[in-house]
Amino acid sequence: MNKPLDHSQQLTLVAIGDATGVILPEELLARLRMERGDVLSLVEGGDGFELRRSAAASDAEMAAMRDVMTRRRAALRELAK
Repeated sequence: MNKPLDHSQQLTLVAIGDATGVILPEELLARLRMERGDVLSLVEGGDGFELRRSAAASDAEMAAMRDVMTRRRAALRELAK
């Protein structure tokens, strides 16, 4: 498990269509060893919440998804509108 943050950090909730997302700064993503496109799980424990990379997505699946997202970036942006 990753070490706890040494200091508190404010995160921003943003509207994403009819849902809400959170903006994670690049520094935090690096510390969590996560990147844009990773699938995460939020786990509640006795000491609070943990954000983990989802076990459902394998590294090979994620690599394939990132490849498609890179090659089809324009099409995916149009579909997201």
